[in-house]
Amino acid sequence: MQKRALIYITGFLVVILSSCSEFRKVQKSTDVTEKYEAAMKYYEKQDYYRANILFEQIMPFYRGKKENEDIQFYYAYVQYYQKQYILSAHYFKSFYDTYRRSEHAEEAFFMHAYSLYMQSPPYNLDQSSSEEAIAALQTFINKYPDSEHMDEAVDIMVELRAKLEMKAFENAKLYYHRGIYSAALIAFDNFAKDFPDSDYNAEASYLKIAAAYDYAQRSILSRQKERYQESVDLYLEMVDDFPESKWIRQAESIYNNSVEQIDKFNKNNL
Repeated sequence: MQKRALIYITGFLVVILSSCSEFRKVQKSTDVTEKYEAAMKYYEKQDYYRANILFEQIMPFYRGKKENEDIQFYYAYVQYYQKQYILSAHYFKSFYDTYRRSEHAEEAFFMHAYSLYMQSPPYNLDQSSSEEAIAALQTFINKYPDSEHMDEAVDIMVELRAKLEMKAFENAKLYYHRGIYSAALIAFDNFAKDFPDSDYNAEASYLKIAAAYDYAQRSILSRQKERYQESVDLYLEMVDDFPESKWIRQAESIYNNSVEQIDKFNKNNL
């Protein structure tokens, strides 16, 4: 068994060393055509590291030539397969801008958007790349409504928008839990406008009531009555919009307390 394993290891090393030797030979060659053909072979073998090196070496020699279209297209894919998504997004877009009549133009534009999507971080981090990906995907959908990538593009947009939705909701909640009530009220308002169909809107509606009430409690005396009234008004909106909400009882408790406080102000002519 040990002898057989040794034979396998030796054979494997011979193949690796031979491959390295072959690559170095091509890399040092002055024959641009040989490098071009080798780069394509390495790409087909999914050896993207070596293909990348050779593509970069031959690019200057093929500017303005018909082969440059394939080189630029596969070079963008080389970046993508090596998970260099910032680079792949750039090179796919560059390809599209240069070769809009190419048979690869549609795919390149989709891969530009998809590369941006692959950069999208978890919802709790900055979502600039998600917003950029959504914009690119929307442009793709508008340009190629009959594309075979249409369903995937739509699904990705839904996923990214859900991430933005979660980010916006959690940010609004963060303002509330930190006691920054004026900012929380604005953030919850913006959330409802930006995501009118969100499943979080019922909870957001309740948290707006709570934020308005807590804001009133911590306000100077001259501003308390109007802010308690805001809490009352928000409760009435919630009853209309979400009468079956699981937060309705908690909201009703805040409403009753707000009405009680307003009555006190009225009795004292404040």
